[in-house]
Parts: sequence; C-alpha cells; structure tokens
Amino acid sequence: MDKGTRTKIQHYGEDYSKFLGAISPPIFEASNFAFSSYEEVEEHQEGKLKDKFTYTRGGNPTVRILENKIAMLEKGDACRAFSSGMGAITASILSLIKGGDHIVCLRGVYNPAYEFIDSYLSRFNVSSSFVEGKDLSDIESAIRPNTRVIYLESPNSLIFEVFDLREIARMARERGIYTIIDNTWATPYFQNPIEYGIDVVVHSASKYLGGHSDVVAGLVITNKELIKGVSRELNLIGSIIGPFEAWLILRGLRSLPSRMELHQNNAMKVAQYLENHPRVIKVNYPGLPSNPQHQLAISQLKGFSGLMSFELDGGEKELRKFVNNLKLFAIAVSWGGYESLIFPVGRGFPKDRKDKVKISPQLLRISVGLEDAEDLIEDLENAFKKAFN
Repeated sequence: MDKGTRTKIQHYGEDYSKFLGAISPPIFEASNFAFSSYEEVEEHQEGKLKDKFTYTRGGNPTVRILENKIAMLEKGDACRAFSSGMGAITASILSLIKGGDHIVCLRGVYNPAYEFIDSYLSRFNVSSSFVEGKDLSDIESAIRPNTRVIYLESPNSLIFEVFDLREIARMARERGIYTIIDNTWATPYFQNPIEYGIDVVVHSASKYLGGHSDVVAGLVITNKELIKGVSRELNLIGSIIGPFEAWLILRGLRSLPSRMELHQNNAMKVAQYLENHPRVIKVNYPGLPSNPQHQLAISQLKGFSGLMSFELDGGEKELRKFVNNLKLFAIAVSWGGYESLIFPVGRGFPKDRKDKVKISPQLLRISVGLEDAEDLIEDLENAFKKAFN
C-alpha cells in the first residue's frame, strides 16, 4: 500500500541504521570524504560506486537526503539543491540553453528571474519574449523556431495569476520546447507540475519548505536526463547548499503539511475579510471563489498558500499610515515563514518591464502566517481605522 504524503515526508529516504540509530539525520559538516583503498578510487572513477561521496561540492549525505525527499514529493526523478532560489532558477535555465536560443517568459515572474532572462542572458546572444500567457495564443504567437524554453510561475507572486499547466506543457512538447516552473507559492504539498507535463520545477526553499525564515536555499527537480545538465551547472558554478542549511530544510519539511493547511485556512479568512472591506479595491488570491481564475486554480492546485496581495483604496498618506500601524504584520520582503509579513510591492516596482505587468502603487503583499486568524484580522481592522480616520 502506498503511504500518504505526511508519512512519506517523515520517513522517505531515511535509514536510522546508517547513522548509529539517530532519529534526526546527522549534519555531515565535511568538505571531503576518504576512500578506503586505491581500488575504491578506481571503482569510483569507473562509475561503479554511485553512492560514494568525495567532495561536498559534488554531493553530501545530508544534502542527498533532502534531494531524494524533495524529488519524491514533487514526483520527479531527481533533485539538486542550491544555495539560493536564484541559484536554482539560473542553473535550470542555463542547463537547457545555448547562444542563439530564445526563451518565452510568462508575465509576473520574480523580478531577479526577469532580469536574468531579459538582460543577463542577452550578453550571451540568448533572446527572450515576455507574454501575458493567460490566453494560450499569446504564448503560441511568441514561439520562434529557436525557442528552447518556456519559463513561468503559477501562481505568480505579485498578482497571483494562474496559468494552464496542462495546455502549456502540451504545446511545448509538441514543438520540442522545455518548460520550467517556479512552484514556490504552492509547494509540492499543494501542486505537482510534473504530473501535468512540466519538465523542470524550481523552488526557493527559503519560503514554505524551510518555513522558519532562517535559511536561504533553492531546489531543482526534473527527470533523469535533464538532471545531468542541472548537476553540471551546479558543480561548475558552485552555488551549492551547505549541509546545515539542508538539515534546516529537512526540519522544516516535517511540519510542512500542517503548516500549509493552517496558512491556507488563515489566508482564506483574511482574504474574505479584505474582499469585503470598503477600503480595498481588489484582492489577488486564487483561493477566493470570486477570483476569475478560481476554477482553473482548483483544477491544478490541491490547496492554496498564505501569500496574496491587495490594492488599498487610498493615497500615499493612507498607505503609509496603514502599514505603520500594523502590530502583528512585520514589514519585510520574502514570505513563507511562520510569521505574518506585509510589504508595499507597488512602491519602486520597475515600470519598464517588458512583460507589461501592471502593479498599482497602492498594492500591498501580505504573507499570512500561523497566528490566530482572528488576531490578524483585528490587527488589519485597527490599521484601517487609523489610516482612514
């Protein structure tokens, strides 16, 4: 009988007998690993010792436990862990492209990922097109004979648009194009893009997977063939995760299902409160039944995380007073930790992005944490009163 996700998270890929009976996997804080003999060196160089570790840049026992567990959760063949989400994003793209190739990127992606695709890769004669993407014809019209990759987030992390993963994957495979998705918002607990035909999944493990706002890391999950290119990029560029950081994510994974369900429950209550508030113009959260993409969302997602954005009905003065009067929402970038956060993402957002994503100056992004939802709503209500009275 196949075990459930909660059980797999706790036990998959762990063998207490290998670690002197330790329940928690050890942190192998070692840079290199000894061979037992000259003959073992020969066997390793001949490719006969697949599980032999030699140097932590190429592999580490603690990191390997994390990689195997994440690959299982994402229903992929293999995973590689990186020192940051951007390390994972750049390696996944670089592993698939060469000079002269073209990338189609759907709008609303993380700004550093946008910059990498738009300006960094252009230095190496890699061109790109940015499209809205909700209408599949937008993507189809942007594809060129040299298009190699379609890159997207779904939902994205600013206005939380959802894209049809099945149809995008089908369209890409018919044309020999690879697809890469950033699945950080949903986590593998709520969405498994590989099941819909997506080739490569990336994560910022700094968010929900770590869950405690104390680690920066990234992950790439794909099939047996494509992981070879990802591993080469990891090994040559060297953006490896440390054993301790890998252990922190393993610790975070233990509570992932419970945390994600509480994030979802709290976020739904907060989103419904905001949706009905007279000083809120719009709430961007695909979990709301009123969201125009809700039906597509529930066809792909098993649940919804705690990140959303909303547009305040006021000017700079009201926006400033509202944010400054919150007591439980810390003013901070990033998201996915135990604590609730707020950030004015509309302030300073680049206006010249080629994907033409429209971000209102009054747009606020909130990461709903693990506090009591009633306390968070009370905090928001008090801030509204002080901002508009």
